[in-house]
Amino acid sequence: MSNFFEQELRKLFGDGKIIESPQFVGRACLGTLGGDLRVRAQFITGMVANQYNALKIVVLNRTDGPVDTMVVKLKDLWGTKAVPGYPNGLSPHFWDDGGKVQWYIFRPTDADYQTLRRVAGDYLDVFRERVPERTQPTPTRSSRNSGRKAAIER
Repeated sequence: MSNFFEQELRKLFGDGKIIESPQFVGRACLGTLGGDLRVRAQFITGMVANQYNALKIVVLNRTDGPVDTMVVKLKDLWGTKAVPGYPNGLSPHFWDDGGKVQWYIFRPTDADYQTLRRVAGDYLDVFRERVPERTQPTPTRSSRNSGRKAAIER
């Protein structure tokens, strides 16, 4: 049986396209980026205990530890949500109310999840191993000169 954190992380990373070979352990998603790089993603609290309002992504070297960390605040990404009874809107978050974890009033849409996936993917792409791009061979000096010579002869 999966917990709420795992369910939300599976919506983001379960297909293996952003985090390769994702494994869900407790409240975290762990996976690979290639070579010795690994990644851990988990929702974290901000100023208020038990209110999870951000996604923390840590890039790890398998032997040397943390390489880089990014925290994505859901409010920064999705904005403040208009909700009846909240004249200034509501910052997106879910909360743990005595062991029952759920989104607080606001529920993310598929578009919201896609936005968060894109941001996470763009960040992790910086650390992925790159496949060398094919480059066109640089013309040699003699081939450049032969083109000039042919133009002069015309």
